[in-house]
Amino acid sequence: MRLPGPTHLVVGFESRAEAERFLEAFRKRLAQFGLELHPEKTRLIEFGRFAALNRQQRGEGKPETFTFLGFTHYCGKLRSTGAFTVWRETAKPRMVAKLHAIKDELRRRMHAPPAAVGEWLRKVTLGYYQYHAVPGNLVRLQVFAHRLRRLWRLVLLRRSQRGYVPWKRLQLLFDRWVPQPRVLHPHPMQRFDATHPR
Repeated sequence: MRLPGPTHLVVGFESRAEAERFLEAFRKRLAQFGLELHPEKTRLIEFGRFAALNRQQRGEGKPETFTFLGFTHYCGKLRSTGAFTVWRETAKPRMVAKLHAIKDELRRRMHAPPAAVGEWLRKVTLGYYQYHAVPGNLVRLQVFAHRLRRLWRLVLLRRSQRGYVPWKRLQLLFDRWVPQPRVLHPHPMQRFDATHPR
């Protein structure tokens, strides 16, 4: 049998040989309890500080990405210093699923007062930002906010039954209740330095 529930794990190693040894030992350990790794979700990828250079020297493309805890992780560099960093952006399926859920709820609240709907939307949006507003994810959050405003506009148009309503007339409503995103979390190394001062 496989591990019960959606148990996910990401482990990093300096060399592929170490990773392969760990994977083999981990498989054997799980087998002792009648468990096994999911064959389609278990993989070794080259990722990290030297991945891009190593793959370039071998004539290969960019390092692979992986999705974990709702974020797609990929290798990158800080614009300020050029130092290596791991960029994270909201995984597309997660954002699409959230927008679908909001769309359904907006339809359910179609005839509620706009201020009441706006207050609910503000809470939903701020809660979404609280988790997803990490460095490197601002563009994806801006897309989320824009699509959320479009969804609300469509519901308001359907409610008004007046046909076309200019975007400008709704801008004040959107600006009040759908806040623009901003980065709320520090870079991982800043968080590490704050927790473990040298």
